[in-house]
Amino acid sequence: MKKQILAFALVLLAVLSACSGEKAPSYKDGVYFAQQETFAESGWKYMVTLEVKNGSVASASWNGANVDAGMDKISVSKAGRYPMVEKGGAKADWHVQSKLVEDHFLKTQSTAMPDAISGASIHYNEFYELVNKALAAGPSGYGPYKDGTYHAEQPEFGHGYKYFVDLTVVSGYVVAANWDAYAEAEGAKNKQAASKDGEYGMVEKGGAQAPWWEQARVVEDYFINTQDPSQPDAISGATIGLEEFYSLVNEALKNAKR
Repeated sequence: MKKQILAFALVLLAVLSACSGEKAPSYKDGVYFAQQETFAESGWKYMVTLEVKNGSVASASWNGANVDAGMDKISVSKAGRYPMVEKGGAKADWHVQSKLVEDHFLKTQSTAMPDAISGASIHYNEFYELVNKALAAGPSGYGPYKDGTYHAEQPEFGHGYKYFVDLTVVSGYVVAANWDAYAEAEGAKNKQAASKDGEYGMVEKGGAQAPWWEQARVVEDYFINTQDPSQPDAISGATIGLEEFYSLVNEALKNAKR
């Protein structure tokens, strides 16, 4: 009898404990995605892709993209082109540490940023901010393009320059776009570099509201945030022509559909 009473008491205690504890959040099944809206001074920005199955986050991918487009951060790190260990004295490469952060989140299922994660010395506040942003937005699915890098350029020079576009796609979404132009004159700087160095005087000589490279960045950011390859009538903050950029974007992505 005593054993039965003790067993009943243990079961009751377990039930009461479960009821008093916090219930684990449950999410709608699907793929969730979020990316930062701007690039940091380091030249990088981050994005997170989550897959929810049976109400819980089953997989998490934390990645990054560079303002100059090109390979995503995981690929750059795996290729040894982000030498945190050799030059920065880190305990492990970025892609190794980011995996530890992902695994910790999947194990705990907690969207609250922890004080520390064993084996990870990198800053992971971006990861948790994007996790919360993605889950708050709801499932979006994967984007329409195949992951990778894409390039397109004009066939000929015009007015001393030939425009080109480089794009980076992660989880089907364009996460980086670099719009620039090769200079026709031998040894001359690309248009972006010339503009940054004050050698393309749109503001000083033409009365433009901002240098070419700044307006080009506005156009790039607009496209990334809208994910729409259709050329708009206008973009706030950009008075430069949009046709070169959008025609090249569509050329670069013409064979990129999933």
